[in-house]
Amino acid sequence: MDRTEIRFAGFGGQGVILAGMILGRAASIYENLQATLIQSFGPEARGGACSAQVIISPEVIYYPYIERSDILVLMSQEASRLYAGTVRQGGTILFEEDLVDADTLPEGVRALGVPATRIAEELRRKMILNIVMVGFFTAVSETVSKDACARAVRSSVPRGTEHLNMRAFEKGYRHGLDQLE
Repeated sequence: MDRTEIRFAGFGGQGVILAGMILGRAASIYENLQATLIQSFGPEARGGACSAQVIISPEVIYYPYIERSDILVLMSQEASRLYAGTVRQGGTILFEEDLVDADTLPEGVRALGVPATRIAEELRRKMILNIVMVGFFTAVSETVSKDACARAVRSSVPRGTEHLNMRAFEKGYRHGLDQLE
């Protein structure tokens, strides 16, 4: 595995930072890789722009900021407006298909959508859309193993919600596998 630069972006309240933390935990604790996380919030507590920059590498990471992401995860149209142009040519954009207009995504990238909010609502908990996105990411990116990411989800979510979050992760993962077929 080479160094992989990832940005999760959306708005406050979607669990963007937790998604980045789960991915970094999966890589560093359960895959024995190096990982960094830089988080950015808008001035609002909820609803403002929010992003998490994650770098995963088998080697030491000396600079934790990314300029051009290899993988960009977009969870809102505003995030798309701010960050869609920052993905590397030939990179991958994963997007919440009900909240991001696919027609506004740049050419020259692989773009895959998932109805993460709808899936989360089917599970009766809209706020777990971030875990659906983590499952989707895990399936289509092959950055960290399914086992490592599942373990990171279980150890990162509030006690008593593990079962629900694992169902969300599995649904996102299965949707990702379907996208690859």
